[in-house]
Amino acid sequence: MHSVVARVTARIIQRSVDTRAAYLAGVDAMIQRKPPQDRMGCANLAHAYAALPGAEKFKVTVEKAPNIGIVTAYNDMLSAHQPYQSYPALLRDEAARHGATAQVAGGVPAMCDGVTQGTPGMELSLFSRDAIAMATAVALSHDVFDAALLLGVCDKIVPGLLIGALHYGHLPCVFVPAGPMGSGLPNKDKAKVREQYAQGLVGRDELLKAESAAYHSPGTCTFYGTANSNQMLLEAMGLHVPGAAFAPPGTGEREAFTRQAVRTVLDIGKRGQRFTPIGRLVDERCIVNAMAALLATGGSTNHLIHWVAIARSAGILIDWTDFDELSSVVPLLARVYPNGDADVNQFEAAGGPPWILRELLDNGLMHGDVLSVNAGGIAEGGQAAPAVSGDVSVLRPVSEPFSPTGGLRLLQGRLGRAVIKVSAVPEDRHIIEAPARVFDSQEALLAAFSAGEVQQDMVAVVRFQGPQANGMPELHKLTPPLAVLQNQGFKVALVTDGRMSGASGKVPAAIHVTPEALAGGPLAKVLDGDIVRVDAVAGTLDVLVDEATWAARVPAPYNAASQVGFGRELFTNFRRHAGGAEQGACTWL
Repeated sequence: MHSVVARVTARIIQRSVDTRAAYLAGVDAMIQRKPPQDRMGCANLAHAYAALPGAEKFKVTVEKAPNIGIVTAYNDMLSAHQPYQSYPALLRDEAARHGATAQVAGGVPAMCDGVTQGTPGMELSLFSRDAIAMATAVALSHDVFDAALLLGVCDKIVPGLLIGALHYGHLPCVFVPAGPMGSGLPNKDKAKVREQYAQGLVGRDELLKAESAAYHSPGTCTFYGTANSNQMLLEAMGLHVPGAAFAPPGTGEREAFTRQAVRTVLDIGKRGQRFTPIGRLVDERCIVNAMAALLATGGSTNHLIHWVAIARSAGILIDWTDFDELSSVVPLLARVYPNGDADVNQFEAAGGPPWILRELLDNGLMHGDVLSVNAGGIAEGGQAAPAVSGDVSVLRPVSEPFSPTGGLRLLQGRLGRAVIKVSAVPEDRHIIEAPARVFDSQEALLAAFSAGEVQQDMVAVVRFQGPQANGMPELHKLTPPLAVLQNQGFKVALVTDGRMSGASGKVPAAIHVTPEALAGGPLAKVLDGDIVRVDAVAGTLDVLVDEATWAARVPAPYNAASQVGFGRELFTNFRRHAGGAEQGACTWL
């Protein structure tokens, strides 16, 4: 085991001693209970099984067969989740073949950031994770299940499902992915058309044609954003059937993985051969494995928020310092858009998650001695990976990485703490020092760009975008105009207390600045013309204003009325109780 990985893991274990012990005590108390058929009232059971066919009802009540709860994120608007329409029948069929029953316990909301990007709906995006976690808990609260299958793929859906499941940590759980869509218009070509549209060089018809050629069929989007990073991290945590992440939807291979998920969850159930409740599986080493996989593949910055919240759900305390220290030794092994030109289908063809896991395990950068839903552990999938990369422009070994570090850096200084994804940014842009241009919304920056008011070197400060202000929306719409300015030769960076999509890259962006402006963060004191330095080499984020002047500054007021969007009032309590980004933006702590 690499000494840094061992040190970070030991620090997390020590930091989490009390919270983890309390969590496991609750899990163990739930495990000690009798099966549902023996401890629940007859009326309760009758309600739970009333809709089952007669034979299934006999099987679960008299024979006391295992009963699997299915929690699904199916909807037919979201391309990644449309394939789930046929899964319940398939899962019930496979369960029946093995003497078990399966019921859809409930559905969870699944919004698409691609649809809501740059619209008022994005204000609900991050907090939908907590709504999904609560909906998962509602589904499992019926408490008549021996195990659970969790059907979800994208952005907040997987973290929400996992948070909800960890609050029922006594249940064995397996995640069931649906796979990516086939390769369409290459992501770099799509991005080029977006930049042309931002400059007025092509019209809306041409832009829509390009977008529709990129997003064209059922399955996840093919870039390596938050959705596909989710799948990589679940494989690293041992929560998938090994190799299941990127098999295409609607294929025999995908059906085989889905049926295997049923057999797996029965095998790790109380009456199976390897009882493995999710609360025990997701331990400190498991969380570190997820962090290492994220860094090695240049995954989404959103996970520096989501995995903090996930870990806390299991009584484990991590922070951005842990990510930063791991990033110093975990090399970048994959180049997948936006960190490269390849898409996830090319990533899979080159060796995919199994290849990454084998490289990390063989070089002491992950823990191999962890629980997994798979009998052979997380290492077994890697044994089937090719001996060498199928495409060295996409995957490289630890001995010859794309970068010796993981590409995520912690920045800290007078403007607070932030993170930057340098793996997607050329080295000559890792340090930007320029005058600030301050905006209180992304719409204001876009308007200034359209009016030709930002043709200059600048650090765009976009504030009042944190969880308490407006739900911390992704600001992916800013990437094309800022990239245009960068291509014109200007030195450009973004500093914000908001988020950027996992699909974003190219422009250096210090994001998730904490404390956020509305919570007393220093971004509220920055003025146009202040010199801001974003230094990903030194790991600093500073405003070059003398101490006396800075201390005398009065923070700018927050204009809540300018941020109001439809549905926003429903999430008032989420915003009021949201923790900071480094605390996972949790509303339930």
